[in-house]
Amino acid sequence: MKHCSIELADETLWLLAGKAIYWPARKMLLVADIHFGKATAFRSLGVPVPHGTTNENLQALSHLLEGYACEEIVFLGDFLHARAARAPATLAAMQAWRARHPGLRLTLVRGNHDLHAGDPPASLGITMVDEPHRMGPFALCHHPELETDGYVLAGHVHPVFHLRAARETLRLPCFLLGPRRAMLPSFGAFTGGHAVKPAPDEAVFVVADTAIFRVPGQGPDTVESLVPSIKNQ
Repeated sequence: MKHCSIELADETLWLLAGKAIYWPARKMLLVADIHFGKATAFRSLGVPVPHGTTNENLQALSHLLEGYACEEIVFLGDFLHARAARAPATLAAMQAWRARHPGLRLTLVRGNHDLHAGDPPASLGITMVDEPHRMGPFALCHHPELETDGYVLAGHVHPVFHLRAARETLRLPCFLLGPRRAMLPSFGAFTGGHAVKPAPDEAVFVVADTAIFRVPGQGPDTVESLVPSIKNQ
């Protein structure tokens, strides 16, 4: 399936195979750790890494916009990888993509890389906020460990899960859902991942190509039982 519909904090969210969350009631996409310009930053240091990751990221965003009615994208931190990511070709590609979506609202919750890279160019029309950014019952953050009274949706960790079957092991991006927080996989095309070991009260949804599914045997029987009732504020 291309998405899993879940109930968190009395709201319906869709976990997408495209490594994002869609909030239907708000017509909103939540994207974590896109790290625009990371490959450019590495090449500036003399590391021979592939070209084309910026366009790959932008194409992935466009694909989601084609599949889901969307009025806003919220980036959960680490939009630009570093100051060296501001190469002319990178910024030109981002500006061209923005010009194709002039009515789309963009919001960036600043993450640790954003503090070093600086805010994106004003011409991209991105609203900048600090964490936690409260929206309904949710605290939209970059760092998942942030203490707040909302249910946390965050990135930063780039979670992946080792799925084992017989003698084979797959390392797959994943969503990790617990009683007070959910971590999104890294959206970027060149970002790597950190293997997570779920706690007994955490559920895991892995992404494999164009499909997403819950890992059996991880967490309680239903996602709804993970989360205490948190009313909209």
